[in-house]
Amino acid sequence: MIRRRTLLGSIAGAALMLGVAGATIAQDKTELTFSAVFSQQDIRAEMMEKFKEAVADIAELQLYYGGTLFQQGTEITAIQRGNLSMGNVAPQDIAKQIPAFSILTSAYLFRDAEHLKAFFESDAGAEMKAMAEDQLGIHILGPTYFGTRQVGLRGDKVVNTPEDMAGIKLRMPGGDAWQFLGSALGANPTPMAYSEVYTGLQTGAIDGQDNPYPNVENMKFYEVMDQIVRTSHLVAYDLLVISQEAWDAMSPDQQDAFQAAADEAIAWSTEQHLAQEAELGAFFESEGLKISTPDVDAFRKHAQDMYLNSELSKDWPDGMLDRINAL
Repeated sequence: MIRRRTLLGSIAGAALMLGVAGATIAQDKTELTFSAVFSQQDIRAEMMEKFKEAVADIAELQLYYGGTLFQQGTEITAIQRGNLSMGNVAPQDIAKQIPAFSILTSAYLFRDAEHLKAFFESDAGAEMKAMAEDQLGIHILGPTYFGTRQVGLRGDKVVNTPEDMAGIKLRMPGGDAWQFLGSALGANPTPMAYSEVYTGLQTGAIDGQDNPYPNVENMKFYEVMDQIVRTSHLVAYDLLVISQEAWDAMSPDQQDAFQAAADEAIAWSTEQHLAQEAELGAFFESEGLKISTPDVDAFRKHAQDMYLNSELSKDWPDGMLDRINAL
């Protein structure tokens, strides 16, 4: 009887040790939950699938698209509460908690996708990323470019400078920041729901709209426009972020590998978006639209002067605009 109890005790002890070992093995690979509002058909969804495969030895990523896990604008709060590990968040959402970050949402800040990338790899970019880490508890892996906003117009009016935009009823999304952007372009900003823009252009309720090329194609706006003025006034991007807690839990080697995988996936996504924009430009021309490039420097100066003389810029870090422009 004593031998039987001893044997059972030994078996139980061995099972317990195996259980602990199994738990340790299971915990070796961290599970990270990612949320984004873009759809599964988006180029950035494929970007995340590539990233997931590249970091499979470090972490297991659970990917949720289309805002099915967290709605747009709530991702940062979810990360801060420990309910989310990673997200693709808008810089505007960071600016809601860190006013200084609003500089990274202003018109004509970034010239193109390359300038955007160069900034986030610069010392100035490192300072802004550190601000997000210190104040929000998120680590920024990099910017995810998804297009550049251009002005689409009815009619054949030649637009070369902001002065040429005077009197143009330009549809802009609702909200003070977007309306200010329309004014900074020299236009008469007109708030209108996205779903109403096609009819608004068709009936003449508005003279134009601003969107990246993919949106113009998806919503068929090109059917009720006559020209596209490549003002390139806003480089559209979000930020791929991970919670600081999850980042700090990785070893230095894991962090290096994780960042390298993010860099590679983001670079691939950017190339795909740029190629798509180039193809759509040719498509719009084939549909009869005139595409022109105005005096972008004049637009940039006009817009930046308006921002600098507004309440929006009072929280911008001293000298940051000059440092970004100089890149």
